[in-house]
Amino acid sequence: MSASAVARALAHRTPFFYGWIVLFAVCCAGFARQGPAVATLSIYVEPMTSEFGWSRTAISGAVSLAGVLAALLSPMLGPLLDRHGARMMLTLAVLATGLAVASLAFTTSIFYFYVAFCIARTCFAGPFDLGIYGAVNNWFLRHRAMATAISNVAMMTGLVCLPLIAQMSIDRVGWRESWLVLGATVLLVGLLPVWLLVGRRPEDMGLEVDGGRGQLKRDAQGRPVQPVPEPTFSRSQAMRTPTFWLLNLFTFLVFPIQAGISLHQAPLLIERGIDAPTAAFVVAMFSLCSGISGLLFGFVVRRLGVKASLLLSALVLIASVFAMEALSNAAEAFLAAALFGFAIGGIFTILPVAWADYFGRESYGAIRGIALSIQVIAQASGPLLSGVMRDVTGDYSLGMYVYASFATAAFMVAFFFTRPK
Repeated sequence: MSASAVARALAHRTPFFYGWIVLFAVCCAGFARQGPAVATLSIYVEPMTSEFGWSRTAISGAVSLAGVLAALLSPMLGPLLDRHGARMMLTLAVLATGLAVASLAFTTSIFYFYVAFCIARTCFAGPFDLGIYGAVNNWFLRHRAMATAISNVAMMTGLVCLPLIAQMSIDRVGWRESWLVLGATVLLVGLLPVWLLVGRRPEDMGLEVDGGRGQLKRDAQGRPVQPVPEPTFSRSQAMRTPTFWLLNLFTFLVFPIQAGISLHQAPLLIERGIDAPTAAFVVAMFSLCSGISGLLFGFVVRRLGVKASLLLSALVLIASVFAMEALSNAAEAFLAAALFGFAIGGIFTILPVAWADYFGRESYGAIRGIALSIQVIAQASGPLLSGVMRDVTGDYSLGMYVYASFATAAFMVAFFFTRPK
């Protein structure tokens, strides 16, 4: 029996909406995705640069190059997602990521590192993002915000666990064997669930989005609860709206901060006098708070609205950058990480919901593919920007002030968000 036949058979035997099974598989992929995350790589910056004598700019360049590659691929992958669904895209992404991460154990030169890490990181930035959010948005409408939040919690759980696994395995067996451990974790957690369980859309299996049965649900007073209206935009129609470009501008401003601080977070903490194990736990605190924040915004984004939610996230992001610059001890580091996690967790939950709610499911992959190119270019610029400014000035202070100005600009952009027509 083929994998798609397994999913179809399960869809009609499951006593609850099969979309929740799809969400479980997506969560496994989201956890596995974090193998080449910048927060995970940050744990390896110190031991690898010490052994090979690489600069921080050199190791950051791999993240940036992979972002450029993902930016080039994403507009082509988006329409494939719309036609064929997320199963094959996520299966190949997990397989390629696991093997590439494991191969980093055999690094002998900066060229080898770039090749192996760029394969993994390109999957992280392109196919994983499109596949995870594409699956969630295809299977959920009324529960989209909550399903997105749950998938983000899984990703943040991976971002909590994998840096800790990396640090503990480095302490016990060294950084080379640690990459093997991470690669095996990626494959064990992510491969089978997405291959066997993910379906393209509920309509393909004779189901309805959100598990509906063609009848409106009613509230406690017996009044019908109308489903969330679903717009239908083509890619060309979406690109003619101001909302499309405002969302992209917001994205372009906040994601250099997210990636630039995430990669250099552990080195920054170590330079401020915090030992490596504590720095790893601070990175884990950021990830934990990101997951909690994402879940919180999953509950409230429908009530607050996209605009108010992004304004709040941007405001906290400004505060977190200043807190990161001012920290001088472990307690202040944990506080800064908590604020940073709250802001980034909100942004990760709100933006995918915004794209799907504003422009619909029909061409989500094609529209998101263009937007994702801008996102990954922004993420690619952050680590390189942090590395260059640190190498030139000798510390991370200038980078923090630049990021604070980016976050302030994003806060102002969010004031102009409106639902497209």
